[in-house]
Amino acid sequence: MIITPIAHFRSAFPTKFGIPRQSGIVDELRGCIVFEPTYRNADALRGLEGFDYLWILWEFSANRSAQERGTTAWQPTVRPPLLGGNIQMGVFATRSPYRPNPIGLSSVKIERIELTDKEGPVIHVLGADLMDGTPIYDIKPYVAYADSHPDARSGFVDERCWQELTVNFPQELQTHFSAESIAALTRVLSLDPRPQYQDNPEKVYGMPYEGYDIRFRVADGVLKVVSVVKISTKH
Repeated sequence: MIITPIAHFRSAFPTKFGIPRQSGIVDELRGCIVFEPTYRNADALRGLEGFDYLWILWEFSANRSAQERGTTAWQPTVRPPLLGGNIQMGVFATRSPYRPNPIGLSSVKIERIELTDKEGPVIHVLGADLMDGTPIYDIKPYVAYADSHPDARSGFVDERCWQELTVNFPQELQTHFSAESIAALTRVLSLDPRPQYQDNPEKVYGMPYEGYDIRFRVADGVLKVVSVVKISTKH
């Protein structure tokens, strides 16, 4: 079976660091689906305007180079971040990106569908957990009567919840962003983007977002943004 991308995702995140670990948990986060030239046909989206949500099938493309080097060969167990990164669970009982086939599945909200002259139909969405440039292999409408199971058990996820951080984002460092971007960025930071095995209060972390490096420290449950630096585009 050979599959090729039908679209790519545009996001404020050029790397996977800081991206929410699940779709839908940062509703303010905006992104868009831009189709490949072959699929830029508005007829292919006919009727989609009547749906509120989409399923996106996509590739964990940031893992590709490691897989090609053979450093992420098939492993039956992984260490979910929700469990602190130190408890092993079966890979098929998790949503880990390190899978035999690096395929992701996300549910996102349709904000609007824009018909453009240059790129054809563009789907603007909210709440995605995809980095910029992610290959998309298919989209399907979310159908509530079949896809929603509000009383379903969620295994170890039911027993744990993310401990959100208090975010200290000084006003003078917010000037590069719109109010909407600040709301999304603050929510992302509150979810603690650090690797779960790291807890050094002196360490300064950097998270690329909308062309800027958001630098921060975390101590005693508080994440403090210490600087915002423009990322150079020179090569």
